[in-house]
Amino acid sequence: MSVEVQDLPLHVQRDQFDPPAGINALRDKPGLERVTDSLGRAAWLVTRYEEAREVLGDATRFSNSRVPSVEMPGVDPDEARAGQLLALDPPEHTRLRRLLTGEFTVKRIRRLQPRIAEIVTEALDAMEAAGPPSDLVHDFALPVPSLVICELLGVPYADRDEFQTRAGKQIDLTLPIEERGRVFTEARAYMGELVDRARAEPGDDLLGMLVREHGDDVTRSELVGIASLLLIAGHETTANMLALSTLVLLRHPEQAALVRDDPDAVAPAVEELMRFLSIVHAAVPRVAIVDTEVGGQAIADGDLVLVQLAAADRDRALADDPDRLDVGRAAAPHVAFGHGVHHCLGAPLARMEMATAFPALLQRFPTLATTTEIARADFREGTFIYGMRSLPLTW
Repeated sequence: MSVEVQDLPLHVQRDQFDPPAGINALRDKPGLERVTDSLGRAAWLVTRYEEAREVLGDATRFSNSRVPSVEMPGVDPDEARAGQLLALDPPEHTRLRRLLTGEFTVKRIRRLQPRIAEIVTEALDAMEAAGPPSDLVHDFALPVPSLVICELLGVPYADRDEFQTRAGKQIDLTLPIEERGRVFTEARAYMGELVDRARAEPGDDLLGMLVREHGDDVTRSELVGIASLLLIAGHETTANMLALSTLVLLRHPEQAALVRDDPDAVAPAVEELMRFLSIVHAAVPRVAIVDTEVGGQAIADGDLVLVQLAAADRDRALADDPDRLDVGRAAAPHVAFGHGVHHCLGAPLARMEMATAFPALLQRFPTLATTTEIARADFREGTFIYGMRSLPLTW
């Protein structure tokens, strides 16, 4: 069900692929804007590229862990924060992230490429066998990263309907706090069972590795938090990028042809699609922990700060003609994966999945096309991660 865009906080609004005009106007004004976040809290909104990198890259002035906890009925705030890397600052964040870094290096992820290619091929085979039309979200964009993260983490793929439904609700900013608390509790209970199973009999997956190699260094609650975050981030982000990017490419057929036919064009195309779409509207909020200044705006100790990633990635300081998709451009590093100590841990995996999936999809179905006009209801509005609810295609 579509929500009214104007009823959403400004920093999570979209106009199909673009930030809303109001956000773009703020980026061109001096200073920062005072806005209200999805919980009704006052915050400073950062919309420019250099200032986004400044805030995200400075954990000595801007804290993740001091952001006030969201009070959800029946949820212990300390338990909810345990293992949640995005809610922690160094050195606690550093301690836990270091346990995972080796599993997400570019070199390690390259070893997964053959299996990722198999998963992509299997999904395409199933689409072709079923014949058109096909909902790309249901048949390709969601299954591919879900199976990849399940195998990597050690989550039964048979449970996908349940955890995908819960994940969708956990990132839905329009749901009442009571329901979000209930879903959060269910998700942690589910992951707690998998953690207990791994602690009793560690497998060859990521959960098993954490238990075998770091069992004395990490608590059960931290394991549950780490695994829960990886499961949601590991499929929600890539799934929405696969669907939204496919629609963008279909609207730019000459650029889709480059991705389909030129292997050297794929990696730059992934970066440009990430920059152009920036599906995570805004970074996790920060709290200023000193009196400081950003963009000429005085910010007091204790003030909440929001960094609008989609706006920053459309800044002329980052790319010429930034509102134009150009898969061949060589722009400066985007902030769609964040920046600083909280730069997305799974970025190498997401890049590998996209670089494998896009050319394979376009090569298998060179006449791919939408079956109907894409309506507003097909876009996931009001969620922390932007994307598509459905994408009906034919070939």
